[in-house]
Order: sequence, then structure tokens, then C-alpha cells
Amino acid sequence: MFRFERRDSALSRAFTLSELVFHATVRQIRKGHGTGMMALVMNVLQSVIFIGAFVLMFTILGIRGSAIRGNFVLYIMSGIFLFMTHIKAMGAIVSAEGPASAMMKHAPMNTAIAILAAALSSLYIQVLSVVLILFAVHVAWTPIEIYDMGGFAMMFLLAWFVGVGIGMVLLALKPWAPNFVNIVNSVYSRVNMIASGKMFVANSLPATMLPFFSWNPLFHAIDQSRGYAFINYNPHYTNWEYPLMIGVICLVIGMMGEFYTRRHTSLSWFAGR
Repeated sequence: MFRFERRDSALSRAFTLSELVFHATVRQIRKGHGTGMMALVMNVLQSVIFIGAFVLMFTILGIRGSAIRGNFVLYIMSGIFLFMTHIKAMGAIVSAEGPASAMMKHAPMNTAIAILAAALSSLYIQVLSVVLILFAVHVAWTPIEIYDMGGFAMMFLLAWFVGVGIGMVLLALKPWAPNFVNIVNSVYSRVNMIASGKMFVANSLPATMLPFFSWNPLFHAIDQSRGYAFINYNPHYTNWEYPLMIGVICLVIGMMGEFYTRRHTSLSWFAGR
């Protein structure tokens, strides 16, 4: 008949939400590797292998001269870092726990917290990996000097944000067509091995080739990041407004789709899968 309702202040609710997001983020980081340290080590190894493979390929093929005049290693790393951040953010959002997950049975857990935790865990791992790799390369290999660190960092965050936005759209579609979403996620990741432009710059492309890459927001983000990283490179064919616009549009559409899906999803959808 009578029920006691606890009314917390806005500050208390904000603190509770922040604490819940923190624990969900830690769980997301440890989920795949058991410990946060192992997740970091594996991510660093992936990035190092990518960097080493591209440096070796450019050296063997003798096309180092086609890169930007400046630090060649930084040229390779700028593309690899943004590519990895973008792909990892999208993958983390797509694999975030949905409304039918067992975790949603534990109040006050909800899908918004799960999505936010997935996005933050991806960003956390990537930032730590970038800092560690830059420090190691600067100390052990060659000095690293970034012309505009603030602008480069903003492009790094922009690549992450666009990955989150695209991941939200795929996450909203996942309960309706899980196999299709997995295929799109895999194909998009592999297409971006070339279409992201991490192996070349937009200024060096002929006009007939630009339309094949200019559709890709990651291509714009990587090219703009090199404009901030190198004092002697000024990107003429890309801008940062386009990926920002794509990220915002995808995020809004994804949030609307996720809200609709959350109200209609059912455990029975996954019974035969």
C-alpha cells in the first residue's frame, strides 16, 4: 500500500551515473582480455605491427619520397592512429550490449550507459596506445615533433567521433539484421585500409581520383591531421567540417534508431540465432 521513494539531488544522480559509467567502462576494457593491461598491450602491438609493415613496404617499394617532406615515421603514424581509432570506436559501439542483454536486467543499467562505456573504453585504450608509441618512438628511434598538437588531437577525436556515429547507426540496425550489420562492419573496415588515405595525401592525388576517396569522412580527418602535424603541408581538397557533419548526422540517426529498436526488441528475436 505504502511505498518509500528516495529522491536524490541532481548532483547525487550525476555522481551515481558517472560512477556507473566508470565501472561499465572498466568492465568493457577487461571483457575481451581479462585485464586492462593486456588489452592495452594487444592494442599497442596491433598499431606497432601496422606501422612497421607500412614503413617496410614504403622502404622496399622506394616510395618514401612520395610522402610529405618531413618526419616519415610521423607521416605513417598519423594515418595509422586515426584509422585504428576510427575502426576500433565503430567496432566497440557495434558490439555494445543491447536492450536484450542480460546486463540490462540489473538496474540502473541501460543501453545508454553501455554505449557510452563502449565509446569511452575505446577512446581510453587508443589514447594510451598513442601516447606510449609516440614516447617510445621519440626516445628510441627518431625525435617526433608535431607542428600543431592541439589541431592534431582534435582530428584524432574527430576520427573517434565519426566512428562512434557510424557505429550507432549499425547498432540500431543490429537487432533487425545482425548478419547484415556484421558484414557491413567488416567490409567498411577493410575498405578503409585503402579508402582512408593513410598511405597518401589528398594533394598528391589527380583530380580524377579524388571522388573515389572524398566521400569518406576518415579520409578528410587523416588529411587534415597531417596539415596540423606538418608545417609544410596545407590540405587543399579536404576539410574537417565534412566528417563532423557526417558524425553528427549518423549519431542523431543512430540514437533515434536505437530508441525505436529498444522499445520493440525481444529476446525471442535471437532464439533461433
